[in-house]
Amino acid sequence: MGPGVTGQKSSGDGHEKADSILASGTQSPSSERHYTVAEIAAMWNLSKDTVRRMFQSEPGVLVLGSCSSGRKRRYHTLRIPQAVMERVHKQYEVGY
Repeated sequence: MGPGVTGQKSSGDGHEKADSILASGTQSPSSERHYTVAEIAAMWNLSKDTVRRMFQSEPGVLVLGSCSSGRKRRYHTLRIPQAVMERVHKQYEVGY
């Protein structure tokens, strides 16, 4: 067996590292599922603006966009990792 030690033959498609990460049962933050604001808004039945406010300053959220100056509006795209989404959801759960 080679460096992957998963017992499977390499597919040769360049995904050997990702395959070995998944085989070991752990994920790196970059391979974790990331959600858009719209996806979470639909899942939680909230507006996109509300979801954006909830996650804009959360640690671990990817903020993509321009740092334009002047009169143009700055646009930011948020990508929320699943672990962050679950953490925030638990913070907002109401205990019964």
